[in-house]
Amino acid sequence: MAKTRGTIVVNVDRCKGCDLCVVACPTHVIELHPEDVNDKGYHYARLKNFTDCIGCTACGTVCPDGCISVYRWKD
Repeated sequence: MAKTRGTIVVNVDRCKGCDLCVVACPTHVIELHPEDVNDKGYHYARLKNFTDCIGCTACGTVCPDGCISVYRWKD
């Protein structure tokens, strides 16, 4: 049986670090970057664990600024 995997691409310049995607992620693979900030001074979202993303789109759905694109594929 094929396993669904995914990844996200974050538009770092638009991300305001609201943390909604982090809370919405069922597999807890998204975090706000602990050190780096974007040009607006916000800690931006990033995928911290590439192997456990399931591509569920929860993060992209809750993002108020549309900063997250989700990609899915089957292994």
